[in-house]
Amino acid sequence: MPELHSSHPIASAQSERRPSRFARLTKAPLTLWIGLSLFGFWVFIAVFGHWLAPYGMGDMVSNHVFAGPSEQFPLGTDYLGRDVLSRILIATRYTLGMALTAAVLSSAIGAFFGMLAALSPRILDPVVSQIMDALISIPSKMMALLVVAVFGSSIPLLIVAAVASYAPSAYRIARSLAMNQAAMEYVVVARCRGEHRAHIAVFEMLPNMIGPILTDMGLRFVFIVLLLSAMSFLGLGVQPPMADLGSLVRENISGLNRGALAVILPALAIGTMTVGANLLIDAVSSRRQ
Repeated sequence: MPELHSSHPIASAQSERRPSRFARLTKAPLTLWIGLSLFGFWVFIAVFGHWLAPYGMGDMVSNHVFAGPSEQFPLGTDYLGRDVLSRILIATRYTLGMALTAAVLSSAIGAFFGMLAALSPRILDPVVSQIMDALISIPSKMMALLVVAVFGSSIPLLIVAAVASYAPSAYRIARSLAMNQAAMEYVVVARCRGEHRAHIAVFEMLPNMIGPILTDMGLRFVFIVLLLSAMSFLGLGVQPPMADLGSLVRENISGLNRGALAVILPALAIGTMTVGANLLIDAVSSRRQ
């Protein structure tokens, strides 16, 4: 019986595309794989770390402080005899969760007001820009310290402080993108058709702005991780009995001269998380160019 061969143009086109997709995947830069591995690892820990932790966050399980690795405590103990592994697994959720939430909110607020300034009457643009410029002039750490000093320290307020610090700069980038998109022919045509501003913003402009906005959001995430970790290191971040990675470094700083893993590993976790995010952002943005 003769063999049947598909001569359908769609099937042949799909078969031709498969090797090219695989080739693009294999030719991905090494920085992409390193960044994806590092950042993906910490995302996994943030999601599942609470269930993987052998002990609770505040359980004092040993009489030896700053003990070295052992079979019972693979990463040793901290200054109160608590399991370092369990505390890192649980604290990662606070660090990554707060930073990711603040980064998404900052970019969303910036994109909203950026498109609003581009599509609204010209009188609104200078008003919003002046307010955002005033907020940009305040250093991020000073803004966070001001919010904490006035309202106290809590997880929602730390997120608000991070958003207030980084949303204005996200607005400047989104406004620049929106102004360029607003001058495009397809936006002019949509206006001539009588489309509502919300429709133009969401369905016409935003799809063409989403790539740079996501890249900028990744950078905001790195900055916010460092900001929240610095706040916790100063004792103004996440408060006991909860802890993030910055809190773990601060509370175990007395063990630094002893080379305690309780202070080295949380700092290493913050470093690898931010480095992984940076490498991932650089690789993705370079492939888009």
